[in-house]
Amino acid sequence: MVSEKEPNNNLNSFFKEEYHSLKRYVHSKIDHTSESDAEDIIQDVALRIFSRPTDALPISNIGGFVYSAIRNKIIDVMRVKKERIYDEKAVEDLWTDFAELFYDSSENNYPEHLKDSLKTAVMNLKPVYRDIVLAVDFEGYTYREISEETGISPGTLMSRRHRAMSLLLKSLETKDN
Repeated sequence: MVSEKEPNNNLNSFFKEEYHSLKRYVHSKIDHTSESDAEDIIQDVALRIFSRPTDALPISNIGGFVYSAIRNKIIDVMRVKKERIYDEKAVEDLWTDFAELFYDSSENNYPEHLKDSLKTAVMNLKPVYRDIVLAVDFEGYTYREISEETGISPGTLMSRRHRAMSLLLKSLETKDN
């Protein structure tokens, strides 16, 4: 009979043997991470794995399971909204530029209620749609940069942004009526 400690012993030995490789993997996925951030990610994943109930399905491919769990944790970390500080004029200019997409005009004199409606509509989007709109249209990231950081394909990102724009347009049209 296999003891209940054997799976944990396999996990323990995997983490001991692969710890430095796991840290390099985290650093390869997140350029701006510090040594302690990489360790935090690995430790969080390890804690979740070791906290699994003993009657959970056994892990047949420990390496694949751990690396997949770390990749998912990195994606979760990347989704955390980064605080960026802009001056008010720069933010207002960004909203004006973004408003041009919806109101088919290049004049810079949009009424405040139109900008407010647009801001509200963007903030009411689901996080995956809101994040892609803010990253591309406000923070200036390219699809490739976002893809490299998140592991999500550029095509999926473009599709999400297209869907977000469609939802924004529909939301703004219903407010006008």
